[in-house]
Amino acid sequence: MESEKTDDLTTQQLEKENRILQKKLERSQKNCLELEQTNQKKESLLRQIIHDLEDSQREVKEKRQLEETLRELKQTQAQLVHAEKMSSLGQLVAGVAHEINNPVNFIHGNLTYIQEYSQKLLELVQLYQQHYSNPVAEIQAKQNEIELDFVQVDLLQILKSMKIGTERISQIVLSLRNFSRMDEAEFKSVDIHEGIDSTLVILQHRLKDNRGGSEIEVIRNYGKLPLVECYAGQLNQVFMNILANAIDAIDRVNAEKTQEETKENLSQITISTSVIDLDWVEIAIADSGAGIPESIKKQIFNPFFTTKPVGKGIGMGMAICYHIITQKHGGELICVSSPGRGAEFVIRIPVRKKSAISP
Repeated sequence: MESEKTDDLTTQQLEKENRILQKKLERSQKNCLELEQTNQKKESLLRQIIHDLEDSQREVKEKRQLEETLRELKQTQAQLVHAEKMSSLGQLVAGVAHEINNPVNFIHGNLTYIQEYSQKLLELVQLYQQHYSNPVAEIQAKQNEIELDFVQVDLLQILKSMKIGTERISQIVLSLRNFSRMDEAEFKSVDIHEGIDSTLVILQHRLKDNRGGSEIEVIRNYGKLPLVECYAGQLNQVFMNILANAIDAIDRVNAEKTQEETKENLSQITISTSVIDLDWVEIAIADSGAGIPESIKKQIFNPFFTTKPVGKGIGMGMAICYHIITQKHGGELICVSSPGRGAEFVIRIPVRKKSAISP
């Protein structure tokens, strides 16, 4: 009897514990379900956040692409405007050079005959003076009036000066034609030194003294260069831009000095050329200006960057130079400078055209 009671108590105890465990299991299942639901909500929220981030990243990327496209469009537009201006300028220069060339050649050619005829007439006058040393009063009066002795000496000097002047005009006309290169194929082998010298002739008026100080001295350290395959007109534009900037830099320094200081400190532009690695040529143009700070040097080839006052430039000159050298010729354009030591621009281009270069 006692054994049966004990068994009943044990069974009851087990059933009770079982019920307790069942309830705990139910609560645990409920908690798991709630946790799973919470995780699903969190996962959905996380997916939405990831989706939003991806959308945001796409928008940022698209915005950057649009900004880059806009920048490229502005740069291309500025380059096209500049190219059109240079093309029009080249045509104008070539046209003016052609129109000037004909009358100058006519004058220059006839000056030889005028000089010869004048010499013969003066010799005749001298013969008359030798054989008729005592002319009549009227002739003597006319000789005194026109200062015959002075005219005889000065006439030949004037003709000589006129001949030098027409030769100078012919040289300028030739330089203009060489600079514009309108009468030549776009891409051909040319003499680099001829292009530099033509550019210097055009800039001659800026190299002369304008402040009562000293002129800008141009030092040519020319090496022996082969003919170089290039876009001659565009390369001359690069020379023009760099040389004009060098003159501007020297003028800015001289503007802060007295005339005496300007005379004591020589203003110089040094142009050096050489062959490097047999297949490349190097043209280095250095000035005695104030130099370029590092902060500006980093941006000097960027489109629309300029240190000039408003209305003096749009900041495309050096950017276009960089494009012409690197893209059109597959070369390099480097700026070497430090404040107080002037600036040097180094151009390196291949002697022969590379197939990868875009026309």
